[in-house]
Amino acid sequence: MLVRRHRGGGHRTPGSPNGWALIRSTMRPHIAIGTAAVTFGLLWSIGKLVSPILVAAAIDHGVVAGNRRTLYILALVMIAVGAVTAVSAAIRRFSAETMAYRIETALRTRIYAHAQQLDQGFHDRTSTGELMARSATDLQQIRNPVVNGPLTIANVVMFIGSAIILVLIDPLLALLALAPSVAMMVLARAFMLKLGPASAGLQHELARVSTVVEEAVGGIRALKGLGVERGESRRLRAQTGSVFDAAMRLTRIRATYLPLMEGLPAIGLVAVLWLGGSRVAAGSMTIGELVQFSYYLIMLVGPLRMTGMTVAQLQRAAVSAQLVDELLHTEPQIVEADGAQPMPTPPALNGAIAPARVSFDNVEFSYGTGRPVLRGLDLVIEPGETVAIVGASGSGKTTLTALISRTYDVTCGAIRLDGLDIRDVVVADLRRAVSTVFEETFLFAGTVRENIAFADPCATLEQVQRAARLAGAHDFIAALPGGYDAAVGGRGRGLSGGQRQRIALARAIITEPRVLILDDVMSAVDPAKEEQMRDSLKGVIRGRTTLIIAHRSATISLAHRVVLLEGGRVAATGTHSELMASSERYRRVLAEPGPRLEAPATDQGVQR
Repeated sequence: MLVRRHRGGGHRTPGSPNGWALIRSTMRPHIAIGTAAVTFGLLWSIGKLVSPILVAAAIDHGVVAGNRRTLYILALVMIAVGAVTAVSAAIRRFSAETMAYRIETALRTRIYAHAQQLDQGFHDRTSTGELMARSATDLQQIRNPVVNGPLTIANVVMFIGSAIILVLIDPLLALLALAPSVAMMVLARAFMLKLGPASAGLQHELARVSTVVEEAVGGIRALKGLGVERGESRRLRAQTGSVFDAAMRLTRIRATYLPLMEGLPAIGLVAVLWLGGSRVAAGSMTIGELVQFSYYLIMLVGPLRMTGMTVAQLQRAAVSAQLVDELLHTEPQIVEADGAQPMPTPPALNGAIAPARVSFDNVEFSYGTGRPVLRGLDLVIEPGETVAIVGASGSGKTTLTALISRTYDVTCGAIRLDGLDIRDVVVADLRRAVSTVFEETFLFAGTVRENIAFADPCATLEQVQRAARLAGAHDFIAALPGGYDAAVGGRGRGLSGGQRQRIALARAIITEPRVLILDDVMSAVDPAKEEQMRDSLKGVIRGRTTLIIAHRSATISLAHRVVLLEGGRVAATGTHSELMASSERYRRVLAEPGPRLEAPATDQGVQR
């Protein structure tokens, strides 16, 4: 028995990991290169810690003592230590950058793959700009602390090492030098608490402005067609103003705390120079020891100064990682049943397609908590039958066809292909058996051939051309500069609406689907080309189980049977001529009393 898992879309998994757990789990496969970055970072720290000792020895035993040999030897040792330190820094940086980019790539791949698995309901609720922000801005914020992680560890080691050496040299001077560090920690904590909400606010505003930009670019034709460019520019300025306000809140926090955190170490340096200078004058401390002590104190300033930047990066990374984590733990509503079985395909006869039988059994569906769009709908479409779905706006036509490929799942009842509940079938098999051509045609940037073969990248040129001929697209494709290798702009720009529709039709049939759904495909076709497109559709639907959402009588005439939907139910069914004669509601939907059209051609006979 198949076990179906019903999940609520848009909800996080109970006990799901937080943002830092996501980063740790993503870093785990790259632990080797991360270890190399930390190791060479520690070697860099050791080189830095050794340098002041060599400087002090060179001053006291070389310069002051006038011993040139000792000075030359120590100079050569300092050069060697400097070279090792520089090489270590380079390898540390390279390793950290490599690990960070691998983590960024892995997370971006996960985001993209997970977004593809999420149901259409999620994408209906979530803007493209938000998804782009997750895979761009947020990943950049996560990458920064990963790059600086080995450096931060090295700085911590250098800070602790410097502090220990300072105490060993002179405990009192060390106390004066390290006192500002306590205040630094207090400021860093207050800084982090205020920075978190401000960073989250900025991330949300950036996601919103990404949405506005994406909509403006994607809908540029509509903007120009309506003459609302200025209004859209005002909307963008308002949203970028919100980003500016959020960024300024963040900037004010950083401008308040960072100068204080950078200035505090200078107080310790002044105290050391005053007291240490007095001791050198009194002869209780050598010049080399004072220089060494000052050197270590200056080395403390770097790690302390980086504390503010590191805290800021970590806070913003935590916010971004949490947002990414929430996306990755959003569960799709469309899930494959445990033990789902492959979609069986009856053997084809003489190379013909084996059309499927589609049945709707007491189907009910609603979007979220809204009123049902389909209610108690029963409908059977026989193998090879072409059925036109007709109805007023909001009657459930598009919803009915979307349910067949499990774009959404029924609320109640069942949809069956050849007697199998589609929820018990492997989703990939189901969607390969059911192809849809939408009213709003979307073509991808690439060549004509790549667009037609999109669902079957291994298709040969002959297969692509065959699909194009069936869709009536071969002649105009052959006339394009480059033919099937002609470039197609984003969303099919450069092609007419009818040309885009024919390419989309060829793309839908190249996988030889057993069920074909045509969602008002004649809407973008020039009336002068309507008859030609209609002839193409005859060849496409021949031998396939086909559902046509239609508003034109010329398209409806292709169907063996017409189903009128009203209020989410089947209100009437019959041929076009029968419904024109018997149903006032049908005539009202088509807005024509018109004469009866010819019956479907005999070469489209239903296979029963």
